[in-house]
Amino acid sequence: MRKPRRDIDVLLVGGGHNGLVCAAYLARAGLRVTVLERRGVVGGAAVTEEFHPGFRNSVASYTVSLLQPQVIADLDLHRHGLRIVLRKRNNFLPLPEGGYLLTGAGRTADEVAKFSRRDAEALPAYEARLDAIADVLRALALQPPPNVSDGGWWKALPELLRGARLGRRLHALDQTLRQELLDLFSISAAEYLDRWFESAPIKALFGFDGIVGNYASPYAPGTAYVLLHHVFGEANGVKGAWGHAIGGMGAITQAMARAAIEAGVDIRVGEGVREVLVEDGRAVGVATSGGETLRARAVVANVNPKLLYQRLLPAAAVPPATRERMRNWRCGSGTLRMNVALSRLPDFTALPGAGEHLTAGIILAPSLDYMDRAWRDARERGWSREPVVEMLVPSTLDDSLAPPGMHVASLFCQHVAPDLPGGRSWDDHREEVADLMVATVDRYAPGFAASVLGRQVLTPLDLEREFGLVGGDIFHGALSLNQLFSARPMLGQADYRGAIPGLYLCGAGTHPGGGVTGAPGHNAAQVVIADLC
Repeated sequence: MRKPRRDIDVLLVGGGHNGLVCAAYLARAGLRVTVLERRGVVGGAAVTEEFHPGFRNSVASYTVSLLQPQVIADLDLHRHGLRIVLRKRNNFLPLPEGGYLLTGAGRTADEVAKFSRRDAEALPAYEARLDAIADVLRALALQPPPNVSDGGWWKALPELLRGARLGRRLHALDQTLRQELLDLFSISAAEYLDRWFESAPIKALFGFDGIVGNYASPYAPGTAYVLLHHVFGEANGVKGAWGHAIGGMGAITQAMARAAIEAGVDIRVGEGVREVLVEDGRAVGVATSGGETLRARAVVANVNPKLLYQRLLPAAAVPPATRERMRNWRCGSGTLRMNVALSRLPDFTALPGAGEHLTAGIILAPSLDYMDRAWRDARERGWSREPVVEMLVPSTLDDSLAPPGMHVASLFCQHVAPDLPGGRSWDDHREEVADLMVATVDRYAPGFAASVLGRQVLTPLDLEREFGLVGGDIFHGALSLNQLFSARPMLGQADYRGAIPGLYLCGAGTHPGGGVTGAPGHNAAQVVIADLC
């Protein structure tokens, strides 16, 4: 066993993207930071790996929009190798009976008008409303929400001031938009879209964002916020746009790692954390899976809060209120992730041949009712017999991912149960359900199944084992009203300070939530710097 190190200011548990962002900011402030990552490569769920000989792809997270421009600029990620290109079209919705909807700059209104002139006329107002509300969320993403606690007036005062600033920002919205924002936090995606549109394909295309990574029907209250969460990003300065990082999502986290190392961060891979050490009620270090003890002034956890409080901390060190909250912390995205090596591009019946539609997010779910049936089926059986699939073909934008003339596809599949009913294991049904997902694509693009050369399949269980995504939850906790903002992960811990002194959280289980944003890492770093510097 190596001699314990005592020259570390901050130990950071988990080298995912938020951990790397947090570490870089801390080191730039002059703190001595060590990152411990269990896997052999940093990046968490945002990594690029070879999954079939000659074929590489983003393994779990797979597209770019929510990454904060300020984080990109502050860490100078472009200088460290990051390059993002925009999709040539936003989304492609092929329909099983023929026809399609293809959205993107300069084309969306005409496409919508194919199905409903009334919906095309409503589109500008819908987009303007969401843009105005999304601007508020963008501004709130890079600051801690008011922290509701029992700390007395001297602790409450800063939170009251923060609340007042929030109030002023919300007051800048007119009354209609304030009401709309409230509605978006509480109603279903279907109810919200019904207010604007009449055509099933239009509502399906927009409503898909309400169930992405969300094990729920689009008719479930709260799914409107999940829809909103997916539209407040931007790529290359274009609000609401989605892009691709050349080299896959791992290119983002490798750029972050280079920025962190340049700032002086010590990154150790293949070094998991067995336990967070607590002495006299304070987090003082960690015991690693390799048997080493490391001590520091602060421990920052970039993991699901349920994993932190139920697995990494001694049970006696976790306050009763936190233990109860974690018992009720809702995790489980209901998603299955596949990477597929292809001998050729998919050829869709609705729009044959190659074209810009193959650079888009391809949504295989023709209506909100279809999505609802998929969820109900999964609840009963464990997975839907007619699943929802989003497919990307990133090799249409990035030829570094596949051999010449060949391609890779990302399949993000909803709905599958995080835990199969009847005590069954995903290990026994992985390939069966993967076959179903390929067959689902093949119905829209005949010949797709025959073009598959190899595949990587990650069930919810695999996502938890490999990346620590409890229940396969890509957000580290559902984006429901009781798990957002000041309640994320719980009242009294919204300021990124954990349940005991010396412990901090910087993962997607904190405000503003999931996605490759860098925002939790940025925000947590400012709090740690204020406490330690």
